Amino acid sequence: MFTGTILNALGILIGGLMGLSLTRQFATPTQLAWRSLMGVVTVFIGLRLTWVSFNGSVLQVCKQFVIMLLALMLGKIVGQILHVQDGLNRLGRYASEKFANAKPDDPNRLNDGFIVCSLLFCAGPLGPLGAVTEGLTGHWEPLAIKMVMDGLAAMGFVSVYGWGAVLSAVPVLAFQCSVTLLVTRLEPFLRVRGLVDSINATDGILLFCVALIILELKKVRLGDYLPSLAVAPLITWYWK
Repeated sequence: MFTGTILNALGILIGGLMGLSLTRQFATPTQLAWRSLMGVVTVFIGLRLTWVSFNGSVLQVCKQFVIMLLALMLGKIVGQILHVQDGLNRLGRYASEKFANAKPDDPNRLNDGFIVCSLLFCAGPLGPLGAVTEGLTGHWEPLAIKMVMDGLAAMGFVSVYGWGAVLSAVPVLAFQCSVTLLVTRLEPFLRVRGLVDSINATDGILLFCVALIILELKKVRLGDYLPSLAVAPLITWYWK
């Protein structure tokens, strides 16, 4: 049930340990190649999840498509009201500023590294999206992609923060396992009422948007869309 999150945490651990043991980091072209590959794979996983969530007659598929669009639009409105993306941006700016001012000989680098890397690894949208996907469908592939991305990042962070970056795997494990466990507990209730497909379809589109960010094709305020995952089953329930 927690395969993806465990892989994600292992990616941070392995990336951090490699960063501590290697004399030099992977070359920039190599990192960009891995990033591009992960982006393409995320496109495939996201669109496939949406595609398999549409089923039934042509009329039913059209209805499911409309529900997905409404969920995205209304979810974005809710996200903007709650300032979800703005909150994530503030966390990101705080972590970036701490990282920019960090020094390898700072006596507080272990604590600072733990906090900064935990924020960066947990605040990204791929974590909760992947945890929801695993909880509903058992598919851990989105978090496996995050494993590679976080592992590469951890290799760079350890040069400044040392073991603080490696230890950030613990809050990542706790946060994403909690989300997956919550969704797993809700899954029987959602499935009996036919609400799972609408969540998966919306989740797939959001994963596709993550790919656009990874590939640097478009900046999407993805955090504001996260409430769509809660709005989608509500619309489906109401429509029935």
